Amino acid sequence: MNGFEKRAKLIKQKIMKTTLDMLRTWEPKKIRIADIAKLANVSQVTIYNYFGSKEALLREVLKDYVDRSIQQFEEYMRGDHSFKEKIQFMILQEQQSYQTLSPHIIKELVLDDLEIYQYVEDQKNKRAIPLFIQLINDGKEAGEISPRVSIQTIFTYIGLYMSQAKELYDAAEQSGDPKGFFDELMHVFFYGICGKE
Repeated sequence: MNGFEKRAKLIKQKIMKTTLDMLRTWEPKKIRIADIAKLANVSQVTIYNYFGSKEALLREVLKDYVDRSIQQFEEYMRGDHSFKEKIQFMILQEQQSYQTLSPHIIKELVLDDLEIYQYVEDQKNKRAIPLFIQLINDGKEAGEISPRVSIQTIFTYIGLYMSQAKELYDAAEQSGDPKGFFDELMHVFFYGICGKE
């Protein structure tokens, strides 16, 4: 990669990072190219040259975000971690992603763009779900998951936690001891409110 290509790549990354940062506090429909250009300290023409339109820029930002999140998930799942650590990682990753890009923003972007929706579904079905199924099967083989519990029930159970990411994150912050709160939450997740380790 020559100097021009490196500089172009850095500018493109800067625009994408600025846009992702804006999505934390702005509604996608209210973001304008002029706003992105001002915050990224580039010209509007530069943004149009790299991305063509605001919609294409938002699409690329979300795809990059999904790719990085799934790659992080894949690396952790393939690492030398216990079943319990992997489940904790999944739940905490969902809660952390809420801080970066809320599910409501992702939903708005996905609903407004069929290409993004298809991309997210493809990545989930081809990369994330097979790893999760493998994790469950490994957990069952190791005796860490009851043979009485089906994959579908486990998906639903974890989905309940993940669908409440905002509420759980807010509750942890309000508790005054976020780490302690999440430790207790993980205990309830694995053992129930009456269960013993």
